[in-house]
Amino acid sequence: MIRKQKHKGRVGIIAHEQPKSAVSEQYRNIRTNIQFSAVDSTIRSLMVTSANAGEGKTTTAVNLAVVFAQQGKKVLLVDTDLRKPALHEELRTDNNRGITSVLSKQATLEKCIRKTKESNLDFLPCGVIPPNPAELLGSAAMEDFLKEAYSRYDLVLFDTPPALVVTDAQVMANQCDGIILVVRSGRTEREKVMKATALLQHAKGKMLGAVLNDIKQKENGSYYYMQK
Repeated sequence: MIRKQKHKGRVGIIAHEQPKSAVSEQYRNIRTNIQFSAVDSTIRSLMVTSANAGEGKTTTAVNLAVVFAQQGKKVLLVDTDLRKPALHEELRTDNNRGITSVLSKQATLEKCIRKTKESNLDFLPCGVIPPNPAELLGSAAMEDFLKEAYSRYDLVLFDTPPALVVTDAQVMANQCDGIILVVRSGRTEREKVMKATALLQHAKGKMLGAVLNDIKQKENGSYYYMQK
């Protein structure tokens, strides 16, 4: 569980800004659980999604990227929400070129990557919003992108659109080694969580577990990663 956080119009990169906080520790706990879930295999790519919008998937994605980078892994955080990209705003960079530029062969990966304030963490924005997001994500160009990204990074982490809103998350589920589903306390309906899980698994995605987000707790309350 991740305790409720207050942010003024920004996704909170609390793992970078307050690395010793209780919430940052919970992101590290999630990281540990992900690594335990892959004890017999190597996870090179992760996608973070949710059932619906506004459940905290982008917050989770960026903070997980930070804690993996803090562990010494070279991480690439990719905004594959090709309909409503938001990560570039949080990381305070432009969105002129990105993953869509790479997939459409308009620019190389090296020219589109942005450095971040966190050592070992690079960022690839969405780029220009395409007319065919799902087709682009499921193209052979995505396979080529992953091969190149794997040659440069230990982990590639994708922020994807909500699973029940568009098909993009299902397309990405078939390409990633693991899926994290973010559930917002008091907001996400159980039925929708089950439906999103079924859709992602039907797409042959490997569900690693869920993160229960926005929990209201007492100061000494406990938090935990809900594994599938």
